Amino acid sequence: MRNLQVHKTTTPNSLSKWYEIKSPLRVFFNFIIIHSCRYCPSLALKRALLRLTGMKVGRNTCIGLSVTFDIFFPELIEIGENCVIGYNATVLAHEFLIKEYRTGRVKIGNNVMAGANTTILAGVTIGDNATISAMSLVNRDVEKNSFVGGVPSRKLTSTDHEI
Repeated sequence: MRNLQVHKTTTPNSLSKWYEIKSPLRVFFNFIIIHSCRYCPSLALKRALLRLTGMKVGRNTCIGLSVTFDIFFPELIEIGENCVIGYNATVLAHEFLIKEYRTGRVKIGNNVMAGANTTILAGVTIGDNATISAMSLVNRDVEKNSFVGGVPSRKLTSTDHEI
């Protein structure tokens, strides 16, 4: 299960009043940083810039080209050390629904490999040494040393070695 906080709204559509939930200046700042990082060739500079948004990004973590992080709540995202987040992956820490919105911490452990085009939803914890295959939807917690894949993701095997 995902660990989400539910926030009820009185508006007909929770996304229509996003500016009441998060400061537009902060969202703009996060947008500029996160979208600049999508095309930044320097992995060290990417890590440093993403930390400015409030994200926790571990040492030696490599963020691939075109990776998109949540612009509303990047401070809820934590990525451990020595991870690889593959090309065009998406990591979200919120979801807007009609009558509510939900937020949830995303915790990615150490030595995690998330393949290209993977989507990681809000409220998910991914254990150390886990591998997520390309084109996967991670909509629930992933155990340490697991190999998961698919839409939605499911356990494919366990790894007995470090990545």
